Amino acid sequence: MEEFKNHTFVICAYKESKYLEECIESLEKQIVKSNIIMCTSTPNDYIKNMAQKYNIPLYINEGESGIGQDWNFGVSKTTTDYVTVAHQDDIYNENYLKEIVKELNNGKDFVIAFGNYEEIKNGKVIPLTNNLKIKKILQKPLIKHGDKMWAKRFALRFGSAICCPCVTVNTKIKCDLDWDTWLEYSKMNYRFLYINKPLMKHRIHEESETSNLIENNIRLEEDYEMLKKLWPKPIAKIVMHFYKNAVKTNS
Repeated sequence: MEEFKNHTFVICAYKESKYLEECIESLEKQIVKSNIIMCTSTPNDYIKNMAQKYNIPLYINEGESGIGQDWNFGVSKTTTDYVTVAHQDDIYNENYLKEIVKELNNGKDFVIAFGNYEEIKNGKVIPLTNNLKIKKILQKPLIKHGDKMWAKRFALRFGSAICCPCVTVNTKIKCDLDWDTWLEYSKMNYRFLYINKPLMKHRIHEESETSNLIENNIRLEEDYEMLKKLWPKPIAKIVMHFYKNAVKTNS
């Protein structure tokens, strides 16, 4: 059995997600085995029992909580150079880590690595949405030019084409995980390693934090601020008009 001990999956568990166990099982079934830990800022018996059932170390964030804070807390509990922050509702294909390790073995180091993903609604994989079709177009230059700034910036210019739960980050270089961070990474002389095949399944459902943020317009406001960093304000407004229509598939 192949192992990659220099990698850790960090499961960020929140409240009592009925999908948590399916996420854990998908990580346990990886062709290439690595470390798995769990962290939470909402400790409860359900999460504790899941951690015990699968013998996964559980860390409680007793400080400031929130998506970014919980991710950073989880990463801080790892000791490996490569980390994937796994979303509790998502399913990771068994070849997820294998594909990344294969690229590393071929000498392709990176600041972040990620691949394609499918979306699940009501337990079934759904056809490609307009949102995902656009993302695939934005990602395409990274196949051959993942070390070029223009290709990295292109993946971010019309909304982030990078799905955070699909990302493995090289913590030797950086360890943050969001659109603003990807923009900072794009200026550095490090590769965005894009693997042009599905590596995970991202679940869309009403209780998900992403859906809640979109419903409350919080994410859209933040994303507009990001677009203004990439475009002059008049053009950012035009891009935002089309961007809002694309992300409606999550709501």
